[in-house]
Amino acid sequence: MVARVTDRVRRNVERVIEGKPDVVTTALVVMLAEGHLLLEDVPGVGKTMLSKALARSIDATVRRLQFTPDLLPSDVTGVSVFNQSTREFEFRPGGIFANIVVGDEINRASPKTQSALLECMEERQVSVDGSTWTLESPFMVIATQNPVEMEGTYALPEAQRDRFMARVSIGYPVESAELAMVASHTGGHPLEEIDAVTDAAEVRKLIEVVTSVHVSEPVRRYAVAITTATRRSSDLQLGASPRATLHLVRAGKAYAALQGRAYVLPDDLRLLAPTVLAHRLLPSAEAAMAGRSPAQVLDALLGAVPVPEPAPR
Repeated sequence: MVARVTDRVRRNVERVIEGKPDVVTTALVVMLAEGHLLLEDVPGVGKTMLSKALARSIDATVRRLQFTPDLLPSDVTGVSVFNQSTREFEFRPGGIFANIVVGDEINRASPKTQSALLECMEERQVSVDGSTWTLESPFMVIATQNPVEMEGTYALPEAQRDRFMARVSIGYPVESAELAMVASHTGGHPLEEIDAVTDAAEVRKLIEVVTSVHVSEPVRRYAVAITTATRRSSDLQLGASPRATLHLVRAGKAYAALQGRAYVLPDDLRLLAPTVLAHRLLPSAEAAMAGRSPAQVLDALLGAVPVPEPAPR
């Protein structure tokens, strides 16, 4: 069931995003694992297009937040407004109240506005003026940021990055994919041709299926061993958090379901570890001076952690 429905969504999104099947797969994994996705790349490679294509493929509530320096926290979460006729305060929901929230250029908002997302992303609720509102499932934040242009931007703090289950870079397309894009995208806007192929209720069912995917004891130990290795590495100033371990296992369950399996393999975790863990790591001063990125350090650690060979069940 999971593979059948997600295949429809995948084909829909790939009508817009040419030649990037791994990126589309990661977006689907994050959605089914009830996580949030950070798209980090240079301008013009299709970050916002991918976000909108995924959102349009699902018949659910979708909102887009354009993060700018003057965006207020209340624009994100909502605000209580006094009603003159009833003589009471009424809550007006902000842009975060949707199944899929597309946050464009998230690093252009002030730290105060960025922090408004912390409770929403982790606890899936909004607290304003002493009252709490629960965000409807499915709930997914797809944020984009440009890592090259630093003027007028605010780097995401570690606590914010840690709430994103995965970070991906789309990258430039291969020549054949770019030629196909030029042929198909210059005659009209491709997003206008995309129709919803599933809805929020069906996505909720898929999420329930993913939660039932089996994770054996050796696989759980392998996930903990990977994140523990990042905390002990002398090349890293900050290792992966316990939240990162949970995200890695949840992403593994979603990936296994996409492959039509009811159990997680160690290879699933090893495959997903770079996109799930690398953006949470901070290199030590020595590693940074040597030009070793967190992704390179993580790759070396993955090669050193023994891979178990568990039975499927």
